[in-house]
Amino acid sequence: MPPALHAGHNDLRQGLLEPQARISPKYLYDARGCELFEQITQLPEYYPTRTEAAILADAGPAMAQALRGHEVLIELGAGNCEKVRALCRSLWPRHFVGVDIAGDFLYQAVRRLAEEFPGLDARAVHADITKPLQLPPDLPQAGRLVFYPGSSIGNFDPADALAMLRRMHGLLGPDGGLLIGIDLPKPLHWLEPAYDDAQGVTARFNLNVLSHVNTLIGSDFDEDDWAHHAFFNTRHSRIEMHLRARQPLAVAWPGGGRRFAEGETIHTENSYKYPLPHFQDMLAQAGFSTSKVWTDERQWFAMVYAHA
Repeated sequence: MPPALHAGHNDLRQGLLEPQARISPKYLYDARGCELFEQITQLPEYYPTRTEAAILADAGPAMAQALRGHEVLIELGAGNCEKVRALCRSLWPRHFVGVDIAGDFLYQAVRRLAEEFPGLDARAVHADITKPLQLPPDLPQAGRLVFYPGSSIGNFDPADALAMLRRMHGLLGPDGGLLIGIDLPKPLHWLEPAYDDAQGVTARFNLNVLSHVNTLIGSDFDEDDWAHHAFFNTRHSRIEMHLRARQPLAVAWPGGGRRFAEGETIHTENSYKYPLPHFQDMLAQAGFSTSKVWTDERQWFAMVYAHA
């Protein structure tokens, strides 16, 4: 395609040309990526979704009591809006704003949510949550609650995670709050299979990013040239996902390209596992004060409520 059709997404080109090639994890979530991630959440190896859902169910009454007064619910990375349903049933907010980078997927989800809760003013904002966010100007300032479940904060390097928390704080008034999910450290034999399942769904999810990149910058990646690779980096307390070249190859895009040696990787995602005290320190640096923490019996996952 002509270069003019691919003038944007310079971050993709720059990332692919770095010594350790990388693709931001936000590009994992095109329409196909969202569908595959939904499948991942149902896998027996993928503990985060069901563990978080159990916390939301078990702590529902106590959570509703702690969150009382929040009538404006803002979910970042809303996806299919499935997790927010439990909060809507317990809090009955007047306003909901779902924000996600996958626009078509989000609009459908918010429409379904509005049908399920007829009195709810439900809106969709198609936006990249890693950048400054513009909410609807008529959205009430008072009583806002930012909801960021699923441990997605772990996908950001610590400095970027702190910047993200500060942007969340900036969306809130003095009576606002944040309800956020974090994945806690746990034994390696539980961690690694969650990101490299036996059915290969996570592999397909990771490889799908190459098709998305082809669409965005006009590159000629071939998924068959690459293999999914996931492992726990003990030094940084994070799962890393990579795509590893199966043989020497060259990838081109309008105005550029790169050669990859056999075994060379593209780093596509991190998932940090923060100890709870460490994460609470990050919240404090972002301007929040921790109010409540709910965890499961095994202390594998935590839902943290923090005041602005």
